[in-house]
Amino acid sequence: MPEFSEPQIRFGVFIGLFIILAIIEFLAPRRELEHVKAKRWFTNWAIVIIDSFVLRLIFTGAAVGVAFWAQTNGYGLFNVINVPQIISVTICFIILDFAIWFSHLASHKVPILWTIHRMHHSDVDIDVSTAIRFHPIEIVLSMVWKMLIVVLLGAPAISVLIFEIILNGAAMFNHSNIKLPLALDRIIRIFIVTPDMHRVHHSVVHKETDSNYGFNLAIWDRLFGTYIAQPEAGHDGMKIGLNEWQDERPTNLFWALKVPFIKQK
Repeated sequence: MPEFSEPQIRFGVFIGLFIILAIIEFLAPRRELEHVKAKRWFTNWAIVIIDSFVLRLIFTGAAVGVAFWAQTNGYGLFNVINVPQIISVTICFIILDFAIWFSHLASHKVPILWTIHRMHHSDVDIDVSTAIRFHPIEIVLSMVWKMLIVVLLGAPAISVLIFEIILNGAAMFNHSNIKLPLALDRIIRIFIVTPDMHRVHHSVVHKETDSNYGFNLAIWDRLFGTYIAQPEAGHDGMKIGLNEWQDERPTNLFWALKVPFIKQK
């Protein structure tokens, strides 16, 4: 039997889900895209390749590696107390999901973090490729934040691996341009974030951008009062992106990488 490393498992699941979601949104799109898809996808894929290179350059191991390190050295809550693994894995998954929700909220509320996060929101259309459009600086900061939470929790490596795979898959799912039956959407969004739910967050309308921060579990936005069910203009009429940049600039790779250093009105 061949053995697969953690990066190979994550990469395989990522590529498989991306292809599946890309096919579904091609066959059953929710919205008509307004900009050239090939150029956007080239830019968004180039960004994720750069992100991966930067992470490999800075960190010797990802969050799963840090979980192994914490376990070996006895750091963190669940490396000190003895509880059944199913309990520690479940608790760590929920706390990590909240931590990502909170960091996303902070990326909108803290001005310096928003200047970096704007690159994600500057995408002028939203589809599965938007899920991989994050500035390298934001990716590094996000990894540091996850590593800190993992060490404090003493999270089991298996819980971190499960969380990372599900988070990546959920982000691609809720950014995708998939047309779900409305009745099914109403049921799914009780538990996890759906494409219609997250699309509201990519509206140019500020109060809508300031909502629906979840990437996976749908509970946090309802719990903290940041949930908006539908965009005012409807999903077909809403405008995606940022008002200042409703042109072709966000589809350009070098422009996108410069976004944190561009003064916004």
